[in-house]
Amino acid sequence: MTDERLRTYANLLVERCVGVQPGWQVSVATHSFESRPLVEAIIEEIARKGAYALPRIAAGWAGLIWAKNAPDEVLGESCNISRYEAEKVDAMILINDSENTSDGSDLAPEKMALMVKGRMPAFQRRLSLQVPWVGCQYPTNALAQDARMVLSQFEDFLYGACLLDWDEEEKKMRRLADRFDAAKEVRIVGEGTDLKIGIEGRQAMIDDGHLNMPGGEFFFSPLEDATEGEVTFSEFPAVYSGNEVEGAWMRYEGGRVVDAKADVNEEFLIKTLDSDDGARVLGELGIGCNPGITQHMRNVLFDEKIYGTVHLAIGAGFPFIGGKNTSAVHWDMVKDLRRGGEIFCDGELVQSNGEWQF
Repeated sequence: MTDERLRTYANLLVERCVGVQPGWQVSVATHSFESRPLVEAIIEEIARKGAYALPRIAAGWAGLIWAKNAPDEVLGESCNISRYEAEKVDAMILINDSENTSDGSDLAPEKMALMVKGRMPAFQRRLSLQVPWVGCQYPTNALAQDARMVLSQFEDFLYGACLLDWDEEEKKMRRLADRFDAAKEVRIVGEGTDLKIGIEGRQAMIDDGHLNMPGGEFFFSPLEDATEGEVTFSEFPAVYSGNEVEGAWMRYEGGRVVDAKADVNEEFLIKTLDSDDGARVLGELGIGCNPGITQHMRNVLFDEKIYGTVHLAIGAGFPFIGGKNTSAVHWDMVKDLRRGGEIFCDGELVQSNGEWQF
């Protein structure tokens, strides 16, 4: 029997998240065949809208086989058909249905950077919000294992985080975002962390179920030259492209990472920071607000929304909220503030131990 929550989920993705209209061409991209039930439900919803569904295997095993064997000059460029689709598609639904969440961890960082560069036309169009898009997940055994759950538990967790009253969540987050919008500087204090981030003139974007699913954050692209201090991601591993970096530490001066180290997988951290000139700039400051997400999953789409956390992304900023930094990298790292952490706006304490103070 089809879980009715899956149909509700598919409807949410098509209607709220990307707002499919008649005649649209909608890319539905997956990593594997695991999410067939969700893809079928999404295609049905798209068809009912009088729009065209374009199912694609965008990454996963197929993309990695090609990336491992393609010469660098080919890997770093998108082909004409892919570029045309990226420019012409009317909406994108991106489904993570990983069969193995370590896929890609054996791809050299240099190869990974080139592969990302080759996908930049679609990536930049999403970053600038020239096209409606949503990233989401389907409950697979691999994702459940990473979360240390059996599949049925992960299904309950996923739907519990996604099937919320998003209009009500938007109201809650708007009150918080307004306080940050009025500030010139955000300071984050916690274990191994004292970081000042300039946001003067930048406005928060609220993710109330339109960009990612689950939503449940508000975020900024900080001023590119106004991050100072150090941050330690001691609570959770930083996960990127199938790689885990534990105990990542970075020191910022003038907006750039000038020193970095890690307890585990430091080489990958440094190579990623050196991927291109923009990779050492802070591209995002995000504040987790999803009440349905309370534990770390080794799954950044969920982890960055944990209520009482912040996340900092090195690399590409978001042009639609003023971000000017460009990079093939956008790596979200989550900092837990629920035990001894604090957030200040222009010197005023606004959050302590993960709880709001206003």
